[in-house]
Amino acid sequence: MTARSPIHATAVALRCRGAWKAVLILGRSGAGKSDLALRLIDRGWRLISDDYTRVWASGGALHAAAPETIAGRIEARGVGIVTAPTWPVARVVLAVEAEQTPSERLPEPVTRRIDGVAVPLLTLDLGRGSTVAKVAAALQTL
Repeated sequence: MTARSPIHATAVALRCRGAWKAVLILGRSGAGKSDLALRLIDRGWRLISDDYTRVWASGGALHAAAPETIAGRIEARGVGIVTAPTWPVARVVLAVEAEQTPSERLPEPVTRRIDGVAVPLLTLDLGRGSTVAKVAAALQTL
C-alpha cells in the first residue's frame, strides 16, 4: 500500500454519489493537462496533484495523491504557479489521455493498466471546450 514513484500526470477529483473519484490526466509536457484541470476546478472539482502524481494499488483499486513538495499548487501557463482547492487522496476511476490523432466517434472501451490496475481510458483533445463536459459525463457512468 505504499505509493510508487510519481507518474507524469495531473489528477483531479469530484465527489460523486457520496465518494471522491479521481481522474488522471495523461499527456506529454504542454499537452494541456493543467489547463484541463483548471477548467474542471472552475466547475467544482478539486486538485489532487499537478504534473506529477503518486499512485498506488490497494485492494484492487488505484489511488492518487500529490507529492508533498507540490501539494496544493498548479501551473497556469502565462500566469505562473497558483494555489487551487485540493483533495488529499482519491480512488482513480478514469484516465484521460491527450489525443495524438482524432478520436473515434464511438470508440470501443479501452483501459490503461497503471500499477497493475486496469483503469478506463478516454483519449480526448484536451483543448476542446467540450472536454470538461465529456470528462464529467464519463465520470457519471462509473
